[in-house]
Amino acid sequence: MAKSTFADRTSRTDLAVERERAVLVGVITDGRPLAGDPLAELAELARSANAIVVDRAIQRRRSYDAATCVGKGKLEELRQRADAHAADLIIFDNDLSPSQIREIEKATERKVLDRSELILDIFASRARTSEARLQVELAQLEYTAPRLRGMWTHLERIAGAGGAGGAGSVGGIGTRGPGERQIEIDRRIVAKRVARLRRKLAAIDRRRLREVQARRGQFTVSLVGYTNAGKSTLMNALTGAGVRTEDRLFMTLDTLTRKWELGGGRSVLLSDTVGFIRNLPHHLVASFHATLQEALHADLLLHVVDAASPDALEQIEAVRDVLRGLEAEHKPTLLLLNKADAIRDEAIVTILRRNHPGALLISARTGTGLDDLRVAVEQRLAGQRRDVELTLPARNGRALSFLERTAEILERRYEDRWAVFRVIIPEHALRDLRRLAPALRCGDGSA
Repeated sequence: MAKSTFADRTSRTDLAVERERAVLVGVITDGRPLAGDPLAELAELARSANAIVVDRAIQRRRSYDAATCVGKGKLEELRQRADAHAADLIIFDNDLSPSQIREIEKATERKVLDRSELILDIFASRARTSEARLQVELAQLEYTAPRLRGMWTHLERIAGAGGAGGAGSVGGIGTRGPGERQIEIDRRIVAKRVARLRRKLAAIDRRRLREVQARRGQFTVSLVGYTNAGKSTLMNALTGAGVRTEDRLFMTLDTLTRKWELGGGRSVLLSDTVGFIRNLPHHLVASFHATLQEALHADLLLHVVDAASPDALEQIEAVRDVLRGLEAEHKPTLLLLNKADAIRDEAIVTILRRNHPGALLISARTGTGLDDLRVAVEQRLAGQRRDVELTLPARNGRALSFLERTAEILERRYEDRWAVFRVIIPEHALRDLRRLAPALRCGDGSA
């Protein structure tokens, strides 16, 4: 039997990682000293994709090699490492061009993935709802579309076209002419599919925005943070939502909103969102824009940090980078140093608290610090509530209904055509009420 080649064993269209043995590679060009394990996060990503990490390799270079990213010597070393560990694939912590991937695969006879492809693969495996699947598919297509040239340059023109008029040629009358390359057909197919997905997601985006705006009368809180920081565990601890939790990256792709009872009859709406990560592919951020609407429109962000991680400071900055990209970096934010029960290095917590005064140390798993968190949120809620006397037209049913839903009514009376209330109302709800009732008169309820 003829020996099978790499091309026989695998395909660039088959990128699912299923208990494959992986060699991890990182190329560093910035000249900075290595701090800790530079491939630790990539190893977690590989584990989340169900791969088995069998070896790791780091190369320092002044610049990336244009052809193979790592150069000939390192490429041969990677091939030997892959052979020695019976590895199925090689995963780079860098983004690679299609031609680089093709050259590395050719030299190592192994499947090659870059960081973005790996993250996209994980998102694809985690997508459960139709919305998440649409978002992931759009991100994958937008990532692949610019790379079609590098993936298809080996194909000739379609048989039967391209002036194929010789004896034995395929095709006939009506098929002759300049023809078109396979890449052109694929680009057109991808472009049509991308346009269709964008239309569907735009409709979802509008619906999600309406849902968010419908909650304007209620104080809304959104959990944000690095992936696997414990947001879903905190969501379960505060609301009993029953979200599936697991020690893997990107376990939550869909936004979940539940009522969080603070006590004393007060409550807020709490939303859990998709986790962030360093160098999150921008196609994913764009595709999940509708999902991230919760963070964009929340009254308060709870930034959950894995305080037990040695990379906590870098993870905080990565989350802030994503929030800046979403134009949500100026939202009122409360930093939560989670996983207090797992902290081994107290110096990290000391540095975090010095750099972020007001941060709360909590453990979503054991419940430590959750009472302090409730008090802090109640204070934020109280700071945005006013004790006022409101006078508005008694016939404005829409405004009266809104007031009943959003305010704590202390007194009410009717004077001719006017309804007079003394209420405790959130500041943002009062702004919305003014739009519903332009004739609204507002006075200090303490007078």
